[in-house]
Amino acid sequence: MITILRDPRKAGRLFEGWNETLITSCLQQVMGKIYVTDQEDPKAAFALVGCFGFYGGEPDRELVAGKPEGFVIMVPQDERWAKLIEEVYPDSNRVTRYAIRKDTHFDTVKLRENLRLLPEGYELKAIDGDLYDRCLSNPETADYVSSFEDKEHFLRDGRGIVILKDGEIVSGASSYSRYREGIEIEVSTTKSERRKHLALVVCSALILRCLEEGLYPSWDAHNMNSVHLAEKLGYEFDREYFAYEVDRTKRTH
Repeated sequence: MITILRDPRKAGRLFEGWNETLITSCLQQVMGKIYVTDQEDPKAAFALVGCFGFYGGEPDRELVAGKPEGFVIMVPQDERWAKLIEEVYPDSNRVTRYAIRKDTHFDTVKLRENLRLLPEGYELKAIDGDLYDRCLSNPETADYVSSFEDKEHFLRDGRGIVILKDGEIVSGASSYSRYREGIEIEVSTTKSERRKHLALVVCSALILRCLEEGLYPSWDAHNMNSVHLAEKLGYEFDREYFAYEVDRTKRTH
């Protein structure tokens, strides 16, 4: 039977060497859940934060087949897990993602210069309680805050900045997830407002805020545009990896 692991530390060895902040969030019990089929001595585990899930340990068909309801991006630890995911979910979509190095030394002078690219008539603002509600109510911006359990959790542990135009959110960067030492960045811009440097501006603002607080702003890219944006911010590309999109028809945003 699949259950939520009561003591996440027991799954630590199953993810050893996997430098992924979302897994760290689960292991540190900051956010997310780890699912297992054995509470006392788990041989396999599924770490889930938001719609991202990571399989580690010995491949377990029950664990793969019993995923939570809805859209999930499954990341296998190795080819054995990948083969099992493909067997259980033959309609899944295998996609390439791009890992970014997690030891970046940022040029804060350059990041501050990026803030000057904010067009006239646009406003940078940190996500507060009101903006949290507005983000959550819109499918295009819900990812900025939706991985957190509730508003209190986000306002305590999350970090986020949006760009407003005429009072409407047109771009934003926030913590898709949080671990003790930092955040994992989520960024998007309304289609009609792209190619105005808004993503570069809002990410620069969020990274500067994180650095001021001693938090590391981790980055993972879903396409090459995201890689190029990361490089403009000072990050360095690490490697490609693959994942599986499962139940894509149930994706809400």
